[in-house]
Amino acid sequence: MRLSVYLPIRLQMLSGRLIAWVITPLTAPRRRVAQRNLALCFPELTEQQREDLLDENMRTMGMLLLETALSWWASDRSLAKRVRYEGLEHLEAGLAKGKGVILLTGHFTSMELGGRLIMLKKPCYVMFRELKNPLFNAVMVQARTYHSEGIVLQEDPRAMVRALRKNKIVWYAPDQDYGRKLSIFAKFFGNTAATVPATARIAKMSGAAVVPFVPRREQDGTYTLTLSPALENFPTGDDVADAQRINDLIEKEVRQSPEQYYWVHRRFKTQPEGKKGSLYKN
Repeated sequence: MRLSVYLPIRLQMLSGRLIAWVITPLTAPRRRVAQRNLALCFPELTEQQREDLLDENMRTMGMLLLETALSWWASDRSLAKRVRYEGLEHLEAGLAKGKGVILLTGHFTSMELGGRLIMLKKPCYVMFRELKNPLFNAVMVQARTYHSEGIVLQEDPRAMVRALRKNKIVWYAPDQDYGRKLSIFAKFFGNTAATVPATARIAKMSGAAVVPFVPRREQDGTYTLTLSPALENFPTGDDVADAQRINDLIEKEVRQSPEQYYWVHRRFKTQPEGKKGSLYKN
């Protein structure tokens, strides 16, 4: 991964596809999860269309590894040549209010690199959930600590509130299934999904602006980072309605480039009590 940073862009793109092909036998369980997610989220597509989308999504998983390497080790100068920003004024407007900014994103495959690219313009705190692999965990902590203003552990949301009250930016992606204890239920692509209500609750506690942020990989190996205006009239005080708004926002962005979303996560694993059966068969 470290050496891949020095490859020309075209070779990085080719290597990403090659890695995806090489690891295909090892990713069969994840492919089945992605296949199920696509069936649940895109019932309007034909089976062949979903298979084509799945194949392209699996190819992005190879790029994810290289993009993670870029986010950890590439120089600011080299990265600055590969990124285009849209809507940075929305980030500035959020900071001008003096109560911090929740930089809200989803789990796109280029999310890790997207965080590094936004920090070329503005320093951010990053949310972090410990990884099971101790080597990757150690390297990621080191890299994120070096490039960011600081790490906020997922288990300590009060640290996030403290950072926001200092008028800092916190990079945050809430769109994964964290289990029944931490979640409420809202719809995502028309399916019931365990959704953490933390975005609204932390925004209420801190008064922070919530600025949506999406990183996208272009076909030439460059990246477009799009920031939207801060959410208005948010939060409302209704946790379910606020969680639904966040899910709808992320869904809208995913639909623009579905091949670049992290479909290998069991997003619909946790279901309301009384709903029998698993949506993911082993």
